[in-house]
Amino acid sequence: MENNNKFSKLRLVFSRDENKRASAQADTLKVNKTLTSLDLGSDKIKEGCGRMRALVEALIENRTASILNLSYEKIGAEGASWLAEALKVNKTLTSLDLSDNKIGNAGARSLTEALKVNKTLTTLNLSSNEIGDEVAKALTDLFRVNRTLTSLDLNWNEIGDKVAKALTDLLRINRTLTSLDISYNNLKNSVAKDFAEALKVNTTLTTLKISFTGIESSGAQALAEAIKINTTLTTLNIGCNNIGAEGTRALAEALKVNRTLTSLELSSNGIGNAGATVLAEALKVNRTLTTLNLSYNKIGNAGARSLTEALKVNKTLTTLNLSENNIGDEEAKMRIVR
Repeated sequence: MENNNKFSKLRLVFSRDENKRASAQADTLKVNKTLTSLDLGSDKIKEGCGRMRALVEALIENRTASILNLSYEKIGAEGASWLAEALKVNKTLTSLDLSDNKIGNAGARSLTEALKVNKTLTTLNLSSNEIGDEVAKALTDLFRVNRTLTSLDLNWNEIGDKVAKALTDLLRINRTLTSLDISYNNLKNSVAKDFAEALKVNTTLTTLKISFTGIESSGAQALAEAIKINTTLTTLNIGCNNIGAEGTRALAEALKVNRTLTSLELSSNGIGNAGATVLAEALKVNRTLTTLNLSYNKIGNAGARSLTEALKVNKTLTTLNLSENNIGDEEAKMRIVR
């Protein structure tokens, strides 16, 4: 591959007896002129620390790779520290996936310092890494000096309300972040209200994922008011919360006037037939939503019939997920599928 002029993507699988081969592959990466995407996810590269060092050295010299996937590698804080050193000098990497690597606070802190210098990385996935409030706050502060990072995934960490509040304060002034995921963290309903206020003035965020964050009906109502005003958000995920029929009613009213949202995730929110019915009325008017997830919501035949009638009028919704509900009428199920 050293002299190859065609490969742009490479998926490497390491095994325990391949240390020398891994070193050779890293040497190749240093000089290769065509490779742009390197996928090492789930390959247990941590089983040989030499492999990790070799990879980092290669990234320092490589001038073409833009996408690196190291998910599920368990590289830990030490591996994250090595990568951080590479990021300080690498000029081509734009996307880095470190999900489920147990980098912890120490590893995240090293990466944060590197991103104060790095000017090319745009996408960073740090989900499932045992990152707590202290370092998450430092990551938030990073956006006050970093002008290139546009997508940040912090779901399944140990982030609390104070950091979430700091993120919402950031969104009021930040003009670069377009995608944020803080799902499955230790948050409360009040966080939804903070995000709602931020969305009223933010003009760059297009994707917000805050599923399983304790949002109740009042939080959904606050978000609904923001959606009436916001003109940039296209994807909103508030699944696995407890907004109920009342929260859904507020969102439905917002959908009647919103002209930008294309994807709405409301699974596992206990909206029932009442929630499905008000959403159906909104779908008769809305002309932008293309994807709606209402799975696991205790919707019965009555709610399904309302949605069926709405789809006779609506011409834009292309995907509607009603799986795992209480729709017993097989004919109704057939009518509602798109």
